[in-house]
Amino acid sequence: MNLFRRRPKLPPADRPPMAPDERVLAWAAAGNGEGDGVVVATSLGLWLPGRGHRIGWHDIVKAVWSGRELTVTPGEQVAERDGYLVVADLPAERYLLLDPADLPHQVRTRVTRSVAYTQHHALPGGSGRIVGRRVPGRDGLTWTVHYTPGTPTDTPDVLTETNRLVATARTTTTTPQNL
Repeated sequence: MNLFRRRPKLPPADRPPMAPDERVLAWAAAGNGEGDGVVVATSLGLWLPGRGHRIGWHDIVKAVWSGRELTVTPGEQVAERDGYLVVADLPAERYLLLDPADLPHQVRTRVTRSVAYTQHHALPGGSGRIVGRRVPGRDGLTWTVHYTPGTPTDTPDVLTETNRLVATARTTTTTPQNL
């Protein structure tokens, strides 16, 4: 058994249309190996079969590895407010990976690394999660709010409290540079 076996390079036919500074970190064939596609983790995000675009690491709400299947739940911006975005879950996508190699590890590492701040809060009539995420190529954090289903997102009480919570999170995660 060779412990230092190198994974073959991603075949050119399976290479997604990446940005000039984007690089492949890991990849795995999805499905039963009969042309179902390839899942490709890059320095900027995740390319999934059947999509013509990358999902940025900061846009993945949840990723779960079962040992055979990678389940990815992307987020979708549903509103833009002063200083933050409101995000909702898109349907989860599942991919059977017969030879996953380093792909699940790269996905977990990159999604986790994108999160700089996360805190769940009670809100009038529901709850929500405030998240500060790192976005490749941008300075600072991008702030999002992910409301729990059923939370009344546009009532004055919820808006006021959400604005206050995001402002507090921004203040507590900002540190003076080189005092």
